Amino acid sequence: MIRTGLLFGSFNPVHIGHIAIAGYMKEFEKMEELWFIVSPQNPYKKRKNLANPMVRLTMLRLAIEEYTGFIASDVEFGMPLPSYTINTLKKLSEDYPERDFHIITGTDNINSIGKWKHGESLLKNYKFLIYPRLNTDNTGLKLFSKAKIADAPVIEVSSSFIRKSIQEHKDMRAFVPSGAYDYIIKNRIYSQSPGQGKTE
Repeated sequence: MIRTGLLFGSFNPVHIGHIAIAGYMKEFEKMEELWFIVSPQNPYKKRKNLANPMVRLTMLRLAIEEYTGFIASDVEFGMPLPSYTINTLKKLSEDYPERDFHIITGTDNINSIGKWKHGESLLKNYKFLIYPRLNTDNTGLKLFSKAKIADAPVIEVSSSFIRKSIQEHKDMRAFVPSGAYDYIIKNRIYSQSPGQGKTE
């Protein structure tokens, strides 16, 4: 079985926190590959703040092109919206039976996953690698049947902070991988207010 980490997200935009967590899981938790699952429409996020899905996928591909074993996945692009994790996992498990999938998520999510669509099935049937976030607790961990808290560094960078800063004409090159950042600036992805420019 090929140990494969799954990092779900809007990646709006991808940033150094995503890359660092992925790198940690690959190197220290022995993931053979790390798949970034781009969600066209997360049911828990406002759509008006999202850049076009293909734009986000392109930014992600540019961000990870120099990393071996990092894959940008558009598996959810051909699935019904909004994107539910349970549906994606079922499809991936069917399409890639040779892979041992591990869901990567932060401690900020462990107390709410049970409320997701078919959350009980997620907690019972799938493996989780959980990384630490500030000001969160692990009380919900007892609901997981297959979970491990990874001793990863705490990295607090948010896509919303980056978007807002770019709108304010701040130089955010230190927070976004260079290929993705150059693409953002060239195409003015977040230079206008939400709902304008190349957002939906």
